[in-house]
Amino acid sequence: MRSPSIDQALAERLFNRSGADRWGVSADAFAAALARSAASVAGDREFESREIARLLESLHVEDLALAVACAAGHDAAWEHFVREFRPVLYRSADAIDPSGGARELADSLYADLYGLGEREGQRRSLFAYYHGRSRLATWLRAVLAQRHVDRIRAQRRTDPLPEEDDEQPAASPAPPPDPDRPRLLAIVKRALAAVLSRLDARDRLRLSLYYAEQLTLAEIGRVTREHEATVSRHLTRTRRSIRVDLERHLRDEERLSDAAIAQGFAYAMDDAGPIDLNEILEDSRERKNPPARRSI
Repeated sequence: MRSPSIDQALAERLFNRSGADRWGVSADAFAAALARSAASVAGDREFESREIARLLESLHVEDLALAVACAAGHDAAWEHFVREFRPVLYRSADAIDPSGGARELADSLYADLYGLGEREGQRRSLFAYYHGRSRLATWLRAVLAQRHVDRIRAQRRTDPLPEEDDEQPAASPAPPPDPDRPRLLAIVKRALAAVLSRLDARDRLRLSLYYAEQLTLAEIGRVTREHEATVSRHLTRTRRSIRVDLERHLRDEERLSDAAIAQGFAYAMDDAGPIDLNEILEDSRERKNPPARRSI
């Protein structure tokens, strides 16, 4: 894998944008990280300079600078990383395993991220595999999810095979799918979009930053200019009001019974796939602020 040639002016501009000097990362070290990022995409292909420039301009350079600093063992960078990204890892771990079993995996990542193992006298940090093409939080969630899958596979390989003479109870047949499930999910999604459209713009912003963008409370506070405790209090209030308004909407507007509402919520919780909060928040913004009509 060859490192593509990077324009020096572009490297300097991205270095200044990244704030890498905050963590004690030199311009040369950051330029080397940019080269590795470009090489990870280019491989053995020949890329034109403008294609490389477009790729590098799209990188999350602030996150990349933090990763470079953490890989080098800078204390200030590590303190910032642990403070800002531990909540991200714990939320992801709880989403993977609500019983808390995945938090051990989240904690074990720190050793690999710091790089306790050595090769040729140098620490081997997992951060070396982060190239800035996605947000650092997104990359961490992907790494954690892969570790969880790897652990399940390892456990399955070591599980003892059942004895042939053992009598295995016949598996009970799976219940037939509820034909009303798609309809209830569609109604819940439609109602949720309507409820979100009635929220204050700042409430929708906090929800989007927390759930869709996966920002920490502190990061949201910097965006909204609020203390993180205030952000947490507003999110709690908003979630409570959404639940109340959603139940009222389903009952009064959709004419659902209490049993149907409970069943719709259960389906939404069991299968979050159809409930895309990012999409619903976008729909709610369009409902609140419909595009202006253009004259022909």
